[in-house]
Amino acid sequence: MNQIRVCTHAGPGSEPVIRSVPWPKVGKRAALIKVGACGVCGTDLHILKGHWPKPLPWPFTLGHELGGVIVECGDEFTEDFMSKPLQVGSKVMIPPLMPCGRCYYCIHYPQTANKCLTPVYYGRYLGFDKAPHMWGGWAEYVYVDLDMLPGTKIYKLPDDMSLRLGALSEPLTSCIRAFNRASRAGGFSWGDTVVIQGSGPIGILAVAAAKEMGAGRVICVGAPEEPRLKLAREFGAEETVNIEEIKSPQERIARVREIVGGFGADLVMDCSGHPSAGPEGIEMLRDGGTYVEMGQFTDAGPIETSWHRICTKDLNVLGSWGFTGNDLPLGVDMLYRTRDKYPWLKMQTIYPFTEEGVAQAVRDAMAMKTVKSTIVPWPELVE
Repeated sequence: MNQIRVCTHAGPGSEPVIRSVPWPKVGKRAALIKVGACGVCGTDLHILKGHWPKPLPWPFTLGHELGGVIVECGDEFTEDFMSKPLQVGSKVMIPPLMPCGRCYYCIHYPQTANKCLTPVYYGRYLGFDKAPHMWGGWAEYVYVDLDMLPGTKIYKLPDDMSLRLGALSEPLTSCIRAFNRASRAGGFSWGDTVVIQGSGPIGILAVAAAKEMGAGRVICVGAPEEPRLKLAREFGAEETVNIEEIKSPQERIARVREIVGGFGADLVMDCSGHPSAGPEGIEMLRDGGTYVEMGQFTDAGPIETSWHRICTKDLNVLGSWGFTGNDLPLGVDMLYRTRDKYPWLKMQTIYPFTEEGVAQAVRDAMAMKTVKSTIVPWPELVE
């Protein structure tokens, strides 16, 4: 019997442990996906720091930004969520949050099905103890079963798309959805000046998304210069503001206003995950501008602020949480369409699928030595 290796963590602050599980019997509406690449998300880091606000089924397998290939599937596993045909050899990705399709939000408010009450959540809410034990992307294989977990969604990638590129489709889609939220609220239009707070992977992906969705000028605020701000400029940021050099909020606000001219930016988006970004960011906006908060995926705590500024500046303030099922193809399409336009693979620093490799990927991401630490169990799949 072939064995499959999966990585688990026992709790916040724990070290990775790679375990072996038996090759599963694949059900008629199930599939086994060989993982080509899986990113280390900021949410993974927050979970390992103990910041996740809800109970988690420790031990479990982290990782949800994955691109893989189907190696075995049942007779009735024939198409993806968008009705594209699937078979052994198809390249696919699966999102972490999969709305159930049956709860109050899914039925009555499908545009906010990202707030599903009973979602399927790969890489987070499926514990290792649940057979066949392959429920996250930091593993050699992931198992999906439409009978066992009917809310599961799977998306076909183009046949000639790099699986490393496919692993970026989930975080990029979150950025696209945030801009679409602003657009539908009348707060983002073609030619607008955009400021991105944060130069991590979400911030850099947001720079590219802003450019592709019609922003006129894009400025990125973050740190460090190497590798993050330098890469933000390669992705289209007109200028960057280094928070390690310009250390006070007042100075950063003044610098951004100097760069954008006029009365401030049309839209500011927080991708930093730090609660101080909000009060600072709204002062970078022109009156009547739009602030989008998409970086606070975990509860990093409160910060003192004055809501009077939101009122007196006549601002739109929007939150954006992940994405819905129909958003995902937008991320896949943008990556594929612009695969030679942006240096996507420069974002990724590759780590082997070993206990030390996973631990180092996490450490380097936490230390901001990488933009997107990416775990590669099968190097031959991504070469």
